[in-house]
Amino acid sequence: MIRILALATIAFAATTATAFAHLNPAEHGSFMAGFSHPLFGLDHILVMVAVGLWAAQIGGRALWRVPLAFVATMAVGFGLAVAGIDLPFVEPTILASVVALGLLVAMAVRLDTAMSMAIVAVFALFHGHAHGGELGAAGALPFGVGFVIATALLHAAGIGLGLGIARLSGSGIVARIIGGLTALAGLALAFG
Repeated sequence: MIRILALATIAFAATTATAFAHLNPAEHGSFMAGFSHPLFGLDHILVMVAVGLWAAQIGGRALWRVPLAFVATMAVGFGLAVAGIDLPFVEPTILASVVALGLLVAMAVRLDTAMSMAIVAVFALFHGHAHGGELGAAGALPFGVGFVIATALLHAAGIGLGLGIARLSGSGIVARIIGGLTALAGLALAFG
């Protein structure tokens, strides 16, 4: 099982490439440019799946509230960028979010739902701001709807992965290993 997950993770990571991180809105339309945005950046994929994994580890109401807090606050960050309101340290915070969320999953940290929502919301604000800053020629509303849907789907994939791992393995060790690999990938992105 661990071998299959490791191979899937490597294959998944190998399919992302900086040169193909985002579609040109003029060629692919605003919605598809927004939808593809989180799907073709390794940092986006790692964070969105980690949020879902962490929500699955916490369980209960966190299962849907933590991802919802991320998506809602990400939309606020997007709105700030579209309105021309700058945030400091956007890219470093995004890279820090990969490491931090990976570590939260690796250590299986179980905070109350409100605190977990607050943590992901801080990171989501910066992810949303980055999306808004990379809007380019796309229309804000269709682009925003596209990346919100893609983000929610990545969260759902993380939740499904987390619940599936717990059901199949009976323990959280595989999810914790994925969290550790996520944190290491974040460090590689930050310092690579």
